Amino acid sequence: MRMNWVRFERDGGPGFGQLDGADIIVCAGDMFAAPSLTGERVPLANVRLLTPCVPTKMIGLWNNFAERAAKEGLQRPAHPLYFLKANSCFAANGATIRRPTGYTGQVVSEAELGIVIGRRCTAVSVAAAPEFVFGYTGVNDVTARDLMRTDPAFVHWTRAKSFDTFGVFGPTIATELDTANLRVRAVLDGQTVQDYPVSDMFFSPLEIVSHLSHDMSLEPGDVIACGTSVGAGAMPDGALIEVVIDGIGCLRNRVA
Repeated sequence: MRMNWVRFERDGGPGFGQLDGADIIVCAGDMFAAPSLTGERVPLANVRLLTPCVPTKMIGLWNNFAERAAKEGLQRPAHPLYFLKANSCFAANGATIRRPTGYTGQVVSEAELGIVIGRRCTAVSVAAAPEFVFGYTGVNDVTARDLMRTDPAFVHWTRAKSFDTFGVFGPTIATELDTANLRVRAVLDGQTVQDYPVSDMFFSPLEIVSHLSHDMSLEPGDVIACGTSVGAGAMPDGALIEVVIDGIGCLRNRVA
C-alpha cells in the first residue's frame, strides 16, 4: 500500500509522519527503520513542511532522457552521467528559491523524479535494488546556468547547482510507487513548460541505483535526481514554479 511520508515543523521542532488527506499521522523513531505510530494526528494546515528527508548527498543525472538527447545531438551514455549537489543547498516545498548575490544570469528550473534511498547501499544488482529504495519524491534541480562554463577548461557543475535553495525536493516521499507510467510536469506561473514520461529514461530508477552504488555507498535518505527532459528553462524573479508528479504531489516554490 502506498504511503506518503512528510517531515514537518511545529512548535519550533521537527516531526515526521504519514500524510492522510488533510492530516498527518504522526510517527516516532526512524522513518527508514521501523517507525511507530504515536496515535496523534496533526492538521497539515497547522505545520510547515520540511524537506521529507535529510540526505547526506543529492546526486543529479545528466543526459538521461532520449527525447532531450535527440534534440541536443547527444548519444546514450554507457554509464549514468552525474554530479553532486552540496547538502547545504536543500530547500523544501514552499521555500523561496533565492538568486545568488551578484548573479544576473539565468536561474533555470529542471523538474525531475527523485529516488530516495532507504538502506545503506553498496554494489547492489538491479534485481536487488528495490530492497534499497524507500520511495520517490519530486525534485527541482535549480541551476545558475550562466556560471557553468565561465572557465573553458572546466564545467562548474557543483558551483552552478549548489547555491543555497538550489536543491529543492518534496513535498512527500511516496512508497510503493510504480514509476513506469509516471509523467513529470513543470508549471511556471500557470503555464506547463515540461511534461514528459519517466519511461523515456536511458537508465531506469533501479538501474541508476545499481550503477551508482558501485561507484559510492548510498546512505538512507540520499536523493538521486533522475535527470530531466525537454522544456527546462529560466525562471524570472518572482515566478511561481511547480513540479507535479502523480502520487507524490505538487512541489511549489517562488523565485526571489
